[in-house]
Amino acid sequence: MNSIEDIKKIFQMKTIAVVGMSPKPERPSHYVSMYMKEQGYDIIPVNPGHDVIAGMKSYPYLLDIPNTIDVVDVFRRSEYVLPIAESAVTVGAKALWLQDGVINEDGAALAEKAGLLVVMDDCMLRRHRQL
Repeated sequence: MNSIEDIKKIFQMKTIAVVGMSPKPERPSHYVSMYMKEQGYDIIPVNPGHDVIAGMKSYPYLLDIPNTIDVVDVFRRSEYVLPIAESAVTVGAKALWLQDGVINEDGAALAEKAGLLVVMDDCMLRRHRQL
């Protein structure tokens, strides 16, 4: 988990579902997502409170997304991760990324056991800039 090799593989993937994306530009979930979009990634907001975020269709849950999802990027509190990890496996995602401060060993283990690459407690934007 969190190996540089795995992170590089994740950055080769192109479609990122962002669970907990906020419409507020000052929130990390928003500006990290917009940075990744500017870098050429397809961003799919996941937030049950909004139909559209930053001009992109937002879905209430991962299971509602009709597109193929490569990476599930999680901006939710740690206690909410396990069902998100289960949904990531169900939709056939290839990776689960838990942002800074998001730590859930059970969710990470479930995703890894299902064959997903997992990054936990790390920032996608910071890592992308480093590499």
